[in-house]
Amino acid sequence: MYQSGKLMVYSLLITLLVSGLIGWILGYPREALIISLFGWSLYQIYLFERVMKWLKREDGSEPPEAPGAWGDLLDGLYRLQRRGHDKERALRGIINRFQHSSAALQDAVVIIDQKDNLEWWNRSAERLLGLSPKSDRRRSILNLLRDPRFIRYYRKHNYQEPLELTSPINEQVTLQYHITHFGQGDRLLVARDITRLKKLEQTRQSFVSNASHELRTPLTVIRGYLETFQDQELPKPLMRGLQQMEQQTLRMEGLVRDMLMLSRLESTEHVTEDVSVDIHQMLKEIRRDALILSGDQQHQISIDADPRYDLLGQDKELHSAFSNLVFNAVRHTPAQAEIRIRWKVDVNGGHLSVEDNGPGIEPFHLPRLTERFYRVDESRSSDSGGTGLGLSIVKYVMVRHGGQLKIQSSLGKGSCFSCHFPPDSVIALENEALATHNG
Repeated sequence: MYQSGKLMVYSLLITLLVSGLIGWILGYPREALIISLFGWSLYQIYLFERVMKWLKREDGSEPPEAPGAWGDLLDGLYRLQRRGHDKERALRGIINRFQHSSAALQDAVVIIDQKDNLEWWNRSAERLLGLSPKSDRRRSILNLLRDPRFIRYYRKHNYQEPLELTSPINEQVTLQYHITHFGQGDRLLVARDITRLKKLEQTRQSFVSNASHELRTPLTVIRGYLETFQDQELPKPLMRGLQQMEQQTLRMEGLVRDMLMLSRLESTEHVTEDVSVDIHQMLKEIRRDALILSGDQQHQISIDADPRYDLLGQDKELHSAFSNLVFNAVRHTPAQAEIRIRWKVDVNGGHLSVEDNGPGIEPFHLPRLTERFYRVDESRSSDSGGTGLGLSIVKYVMVRHGGQLKIQSSLGKGSCFSCHFPPDSVIALENEALATHNG
């Protein structure tokens, strides 16, 4: 470009020099210079117009012929234009591949801008969500998916857990919604058809529930006969056998009871009305039962509960969750271990924790503790008397109450299981109720 600028300056100087010489010979040097400069300018304007016409075509055609600096400029612009077209073709190819691949997806994919308006979606979104390319583009997602549960989920900006709802256009189809933030406030919504998985899960739950119900009657009969036989004068070896049979029968009854509870928690939505739960009285009852379970081991169980607050929720479910945490602490800590039950409230909500000074749990076990029948020490599975379902029940109860279970443990220092409830689950007691608790 520097060389082209010099050529244009040289052409202007030569034009002025020649015209000045001719004008001097003819006796009109000034007029000759003015006329030559005007003619040179008109020629440059003509060349400029040719360049602009070529640029406006944008058809990829070759540039027109032009002398000197204009030719260099046109060649440079042509090379830039070709590179731009090549990049544009490459980007169009990537976009087309993305659109074809996303169109092949069975999951609905929707891009939502900062103002909650729809920017783009694939064909599956039309099939699963009923979106129309003719009428729904640039419309708000909240005007198209009007289910109050989806609106609450969308507006809370916390998308760690997916949301399951029926399709807005087909009640026989169950969708699982995932939302992800990206860019400057944009969101990516993915809706997956989980109808088949849901039906399989319901089949499994029905089987577990029915099998558990069917087991209750024979277990009750067996335990009744065992109690009758133990009242008789029988040889000691036979009595020991009967006692072991009774222990295993009781364990089986506890397993059936927990399986029924877990099946009910999984198969029903949290639609019943919450009630005020006297958490202080509940913790006293759980402590009493835990001391009976401890027996000769004499665990030191204490309660530190803020008397100013109660909890809003389902009484039986919360009792099952809290008792499982306390009973687990009794079963898995040595004799005379300390177990502390705490209930406190702060700006983040209500927090119930069960802490012990037992042997602790290795870190790699912690993520799997809430799995069904998962045990840290298989050798203690039958001796502890647990069913392996306690923490699974706690997890589901917390989910149904909008809370979260957190587990902390260190080898040799003990463990702490904490239930965290949202602020709207906490009830501040009036003076009369507070006096009753203190009394």
